[in-house]
Formats: sequence, structure tokens, C-alpha cells
Amino acid sequence: MYEKYEEKLISGDGAIEAPGKRNVAYGERAGIGVSDALLIGVLLAAGAVLKFFVGSVINFGMKPNFIIAMYCLVILLIKPKVSEAAIIGLLSGAICQFFPGQPYINFASELAGAVAMAFLVKIPAVIGHSGKRSFSVKPVLCTFFSTLASGFSFIGVMYLMYYSGAAITPTPLAIFMAIIFGTAFINSLIVQVLYVPLNLMLKK
Repeated sequence: MYEKYEEKLISGDGAIEAPGKRNVAYGERAGIGVSDALLIGVLLAAGAVLKFFVGSVINFGMKPNFIIAMYCLVILLIKPKVSEAAIIGLLSGAICQFFPGQPYINFASELAGAVAMAFLVKIPAVIGHSGKRSFSVKPVLCTFFSTLASGFSFIGVMYLMYYSGAAITPTPLAIFMAIIFGTAFINSLIVQVLYVPLNLMLKK
């Protein structure tokens, strides 16, 4: 959707001197630009580094997935369309294939997490007084529930494949639940802390 209008220059006696240029205001986002693509690459790479180093210390049969925190953060910052968020999720799933774990399941789980995040960022979530001092809890809430969406999708696909006869060994459900909620909590804190300075720096 867009609006058009022409601006005309009028002299002191009311006569029209010359038509001004036409200004067009667009109300719809054009899509992911070069700067957005670079931001996606940098943050997903940071998530991969966190997953490798921190996950090597915190490992209870599977590693916490900090790549989720980074794609949640980038979706908060650039606010992509749902289809674009889905691509970010699939890219995140592809990066996860470089780490030990059940192969290919991350494509489904990170797709679900990224799409959930794209929908959740559209919901207002602000506490405090109105105005400049209001504090948004959107980063922590959206990231928490998106991480749960990713984790439960992973569980669902993994057990579906297991009961379908696939040659995989599912992680015990109790351990999986602890990892999912623990990762959701940590990811929420990471995104909440990083969102404000990055948002100011990028002037989003």
C-alpha cells in the first residue's frame, strides 16, 4: 500500500510557479537487505560459537542450543516476514548439522522456532509507565516461548521417527525437558540483555 501526493510551489501572489517533485511513501517492508543479511550471518555465527564452547561444558546427553537465541534476537531486530523468518530457521537448522546430535531434526525444530518468533514479535509486551521509560519484556517472553516451540518440535519429530522405525536413539524425556526449559531460560536472558544495545546501535 502506498500514498502519493504532489507538492506545488506557490508565489506570494498565489500563482503556481512550478510543480514540485512527487513523493511516494511506502507502508510495507521491502524485505531483507544486505545489512540485515550480514546481521543474520554474524549473529548465527555467534550462536554457533556459543553452542560449541559453552555446550562443551554444559552437556547432559545433548547440548543447549544457543543458535536459537541468536535467530530470536535477529528476528526481533529486523522483524522479517513469516516467510523470511522461515528461511532464517532453515538456515539455523543447517548450521546445527555441523554439531553432534540427531541429524536433520533441527531443520524442523528451528523452522518451528523461527516462525513462532515471527508471530510472537507482533504481540505488544510492555510493562512500566508509558513513554520513554517503558520497559519491554517482549525479548524475554518471545525468546522463551520460541525456544519451547523449537524444543518440543524436536521432541515430537524425534519420537515420531523413533516409533516409525528410524535408527535413532531418543534422549530420555526427563533429561530433554530439563534441557529445553534450561535453554529457554538462558536464551531469554541472553536476548533480553543483547537486544537493547543492539537495537540502539542499529536504530531499529
